[in-house]
Amino acid sequence: MSLFQLFIIAAIQGVTEWLPISSSAHVLLLSDTFGAVGRDELLINAVSNLGTLAAMLLYFRKDVASALVGGVELAMVPVTKKALSPGARLAACVIVATPIALVAAIAYEALLPPGAQDALRSVQTVAGATIVFGILLWIADVYGPRTRKEEDMTLLHALMIGATQAVAAIIPGTSRSGITMTAARALGYDRTEAARFSMLIGAPILAAAGLYGAYGLLEADANGDNLLSFQDGMVVALVAFITGLASIWGLMALLKRMSFLPFVIYRLILGVALFVFMPFLAVS
Repeated sequence: MSLFQLFIIAAIQGVTEWLPISSSAHVLLLSDTFGAVGRDELLINAVSNLGTLAAMLLYFRKDVASALVGGVELAMVPVTKKALSPGARLAACVIVATPIALVAAIAYEALLPPGAQDALRSVQTVAGATIVFGILLWIADVYGPRTRKEEDMTLLHALMIGATQAVAAIIPGTSRSGITMTAARALGYDRTEAARFSMLIGAPILAAAGLYGAYGLLEADANGDNLLSFQDGMVVALVAFITGLASIWGLMALLKRMSFLPFVIYRLILGVALFVFMPFLAVS
C-alpha cells in the first residue's frame, strides 16, 4: 500500500472511531479496496487505535487523571468502603466494563476458524449490522430518558454497557462506540454523558489493540515481512490522532445541541448503499 492510501485509512479511522458509525466497517472496506487483507488490515486498524486512544486521553485528560488517582484509591481502601471519590467510582466502572469485551476479542482471534471470521467480515454482515444497530441507537435515543449523569453510574450499569462491546468485537459494522452509547441511552443517561463514558471505557480495549499492532509491527520488521514498516505505522498513528481529536470535539459539541439522528441516518444510508453496490465491492 502507498503512503497516501495509509494516510486515507488512518484519517477515516480517526474520524469514525469515536462516532457511532463503526470505524471497523469503514476501515475494513477501505483496506480491502486498497488491497490490504488479513494481517495487513488488522495491523493498520490496530496501529490507528494508538492514535485515536491518544486523542481521547488528551481530550478527557481531567477524567483520565481522576480515574488513575481513583484506581490507586481503589487498591488502597477496603472494597466494602461506600464513600468512594468520584475518581475511584469512575475507575471502578471502567474496570468492570472491560473484561467481557476483552475475553470476546481474544476468543474471536483464538477460537473462531478463518472461514467464520471471513464470513463475519463480509459486506453482508457489515451492511446488516450497520442498519440494525443504527435503528437500535435511534430507538434508545428517542425513547430513553435523559436524566442520569456521571454520579448516577452504578457498577451494574457499567457492566451492562461494557458488555455490549463484546458484540462490536465480533461483528464489524456494529460500532463499539455506537452500541455502548445505545446501551447508556437506554439506561437513561444524558447524551453527552453516554458519549463520554463510551469513550472512557473504550480506552483499555484500544490500548490492547494498539499494543497488538505495535508488537506486530516490530515482529514484522524483525522478520523482514513486508506488512507495514514501523515508520509508516507511526504516520498512521499520528494522522489518526489528529483526526480523532477533531472528531471527539465535534461529537461532544454536536450532542450538546441535538440528538444522535444524523448518525442514525448516515448508518441507514451506508447500510443500504452497501447492499446495493455489494456486487461491485472487493470484499466478498
